[in-house]
Amino acid sequence: MQDLYGAFVPGTNVVVQPTGQGPLSGLTFASKDLFDVAGFVTGCGNPDWARTHPPARRHAWAVQRLLDAGATLAGKTITDEISLGLLGRNQFDGTPINPKAPDRFPGGSSSGSAAAVAGGLVDFALGTDSGGSVRVPSSFTGIYGIRPTHGAISVEGLMTQAPSFDTAGYFAAGAEIFAKVGAVLLQDAAPAAPITEILFATDAFAACDPVVRDAAAEPTRSIARAVGASREIVIAEEGLPAWNRAQVRLQCSEFSRTFRAWVDTYNPRFSYEVGSTLAHAALIPESERTEAALLRTAIRARLDALLAGGRVICFPTMPILPPHRDAPLSVMNEAGDRIVNLTAIAGLSGLPLVNLPLGQAGTIPVGIAILGARGSDLSLIEFARALGKPSS
Repeated sequence: MQDLYGAFVPGTNVVVQPTGQGPLSGLTFASKDLFDVAGFVTGCGNPDWARTHPPARRHAWAVQRLLDAGATLAGKTITDEISLGLLGRNQFDGTPINPKAPDRFPGGSSSGSAAAVAGGLVDFALGTDSGGSVRVPSSFTGIYGIRPTHGAISVEGLMTQAPSFDTAGYFAAGAEIFAKVGAVLLQDAAPAAPITEILFATDAFAACDPVVRDAAAEPTRSIARAVGASREIVIAEEGLPAWNRAQVRLQCSEFSRTFRAWVDTYNPRFSYEVGSTLAHAALIPESERTEAALLRTAIRARLDALLAGGRVICFPTMPILPPHRDAPLSVMNEAGDRIVNLTAIAGLSGLPLVNLPLGQAGTIPVGIAILGARGSDLSLIEFARALGKPSS
């Protein structure tokens, strides 16, 4: 396979044949370089992590489940360094090309997986999502993606960074394959049930650039027509920036603890962005973490009540179009902060979210998010399959 989009980890040749036959027979997939593949080092996007860790002894749970279902693993894909990023940049392994907008970032940290799927190199791919790492690239590259209910897909054999946020998700270019993979990875989830009402989060729409709102207008009308019942709500009484701050404080506190011993022992090389992120994370006071945890508890209770009875919340997956690859660091930092205004919704609540690749701003993809009740993953996937993707 020719890696036309720089999606795969350079210098690796990871191909694993299926261990069984099943619903995914004949399909190929890629795996973000955070998932263990037996006999290979899980590099996590950083050469010093790869240097200081041995080859995996067994496959990650999700990789093994897909192999058992008949799929062939075609390679390990690039991630932002130790998964700390939202745009898809990696100064060591390279930044994958966004097949749908080559002059713009693909989104991270599951950038390679999204690029491989969007570019047709594989049928589907594994990614992870703690702060938005499936949702950002699926929206930026115009493919289906899911951040599942927290804990719905096992993270055994996955390099985790923030345990109360980490999820294993996946991408597919088409709705049918997206549904097939969901049936394999979410076998223990509740059966799909009808969506009874769409709730449009007006504050989430207001957080978006006008070009994004315009691109989302017709897709959201289609979603409303498909369900039949809809209304507008305000999702964040405290304001989405307050949710952003809570997400950042909690997630940063966790990944600071995750990486502290390794950083102290090996003094690894980092890009400026990742090094400064880790340094600032270590300085978050316990009082701010406690305050953020209290807000998270209130948010979960509020959204659980809003989504009871088969309701779904809908809003643009990203508030911005993917930034240009040559954007200055200040622009990239601003983009990351604005992105978290929307990714914090599913991150803090632990609820499942599916990106529907239904919007276009010219030739640039704009994703539409549907957020469901805890455990409603298969309902969201089935809705995505039934709605399908409009022909271009």
